[in-house]
Amino acid sequence: MSADLRYRRVLLKVSGEALMGERDYGLDPAMVARIAGEVESVHRLGVELCLVIGGGNIFRGLSGAAVGMERASADYMGMLATVINSLAMQNELERRGVSTRVQSAISMQAVCEPYIRRRAIRHLEKGRVVIFGAGTGNPFFTTDTAAALRASEMGCDALLKATKVDGVYDADPARVPGARRFERLGYLDVLARDLQVMDASAVSLARENRIPILVFSIFDSGGFAEIVQGAGRFTIITDET
Repeated sequence: MSADLRYRRVLLKVSGEALMGERDYGLDPAMVARIAGEVESVHRLGVELCLVIGGGNIFRGLSGAAVGMERASADYMGMLATVINSLAMQNELERRGVSTRVQSAISMQAVCEPYIRRRAIRHLEKGRVVIFGAGTGNPFFTTDTAAALRASEMGCDALLKATKVDGVYDADPARVPGARRFERLGYLDVLARDLQVMDASAVSLARENRIPILVFSIFDSGGFAEIVQGAGRFTIITDET
């Protein structure tokens, strides 16, 4: 393992929307390949790496509930969407020679492993990428919360949130030209300012387990690899502000 790594075991949270590319919904194979390339480069550095991928490109539970669907049923549909995304990412990573396992919080043994914490840790120790599908396995919890939960269970050094922008801003920089970018934030700052980085339960869980959250742009080529080596452009959320 490389000696100059700042983070040796990390969880990468990727939104389902990131996999859409320029499409209105579904998967863009070129975008899946691009993100897989970023993951591959970090894996080659010797980082123990796990992923949580959202399902918003296929189905979002909240939007289903908004049109009258029962919230629990809508959330389960969203969880199944995350498994589709996880299998797509696994396929692309293994095509690149990166050994990958998908573990689902909802048992579906014909397509992937059930989530078993000790087995997942063993996969990481053996140098395999582990992708956690189906969120927490429970409705009313987002994939952000699932990411914070799995990062805590795996004993990760950091939780990396891949977004479309290079950090956390006080407003949407695409709509507000003078939006202020933060280099560092405290967990309580994020909660008090309602900065929409991740939902409150995810931020609180990361805070309780002292896992720093790093927000960066997945569209910045090589950015992910730079961050795990202690460089790059990102916003870090910790207690040490």
